[in-house]
Amino acid sequence: MKLKIFLITLLCITVLNAGDYIIKDSKNSVDKTIQKIENIVKSKGMQVFGIIDHKANAKKVGYDMLKAKVIIFGNAKLGTRIMLRDIHAAIALPIRVLVYKDYSNKVKIEYLNPKALEKRFDLKGCGVIPKMSKVLDLITAKAGM
Repeated sequence: MKLKIFLITLLCITVLNAGDYIIKDSKNSVDKTIQKIENIVKSKGMQVFGIIDHKANAKKVGYDMLKAKVIIFGNAKLGTRIMLRDIHAAIALPIRVLVYKDYSNKVKIEYLNPKALEKRFDLKGCGVIPKMSKVLDLITAKAGM
């Protein structure tokens, strides 16, 4: 009975948060997808703050995992406008995009839907969110081609 309640609770949490993340397929390897994101971001005048290689870090401590990298980037002009509205949004900024190989050997691109920021923080009517959504969609679509 406890297991049944746990599974139902887990399912409810998953369904409630399903729209918080956007997941897309990439036709490229993890490394090539990350490189393409980095190139696109830089060409748009944004700053890349870093790339985290989770597989390499796992290997250093004796674990093996599928390839997974996170690229962290942003635009101070837009990000600051968001944080001026609600400083708590700083926990979600700068933008992070996860690129990984799943268990079926497909490469995926995943990121937090900017619209979820409106729900989590006091950003209703913030004109930056639609622009951020559009830019992230463009960047990730191009990187996955």
